[in-house]
Amino acid sequence: MEKFKKLTGIAAPMPLVNIDTDMIIPKVFLKTIKRSGLGVNLFDEMRYDRDGNEIPDFVLNKPQYREAEILVAGDNFGCGSSREHAPWALQDFGIKAVISTSFADIFFNNCFKNGILPIVLPPEQVEVLMKDAEKGANARMTVDLEAQEITTSDGQVFTFEVDAFKKHCLLNGLDDIGLTMEKSAAIDSFEAQAAQSRPWI
Repeated sequence: MEKFKKLTGIAAPMPLVNIDTDMIIPKVFLKTIKRSGLGVNLFDEMRYDRDGNEIPDFVLNKPQYREAEILVAGDNFGCGSSREHAPWALQDFGIKAVISTSFADIFFNNCFKNGILPIVLPPEQVEVLMKDAEKGANARMTVDLEAQEITTSDGQVFTFEVDAFKKHCLLNGLDDIGLTMEKSAAIDSFEAQAAQSRPWI
């Protein structure tokens, strides 16, 4: 998993509330178990019409937001069914941080496990960031995980809380497998001892 320390990038405004996981990645695209290739179908039913053509008014189809790495969203982002494909799709598109007033618990935890930083802020701060994101590609926002700070394009700073363990994992690029592999020496020692004491296994 890629390390997350400090990100300066374009923020896309998406003020819709209750964006569920089926809106993020519709169920028709859940057949794959690969993490790559889902970005093209992120927000599929909002990005494309029935003929597969882009809907120009959708925020991520606008030229100034095609390279967005931060999403500023409405309340209760990631609600609905618990599908890990939702953070996979966001990550594959290039979204590395999502800012909202609230997240669904399972989606929130899945983000950390897939290298995405979900940030919870009070409504009045999200509103400021939403307006900053509406300025377009020239208004770049900075998310500093180490300092736990978000800086707007005009220098306004907001601090955010993050669980210490989840922060450690993101800073070091550790998913569940990575955490296990940190214990590889202890695992190897255990297996060697087990082989000697129980050679029949």
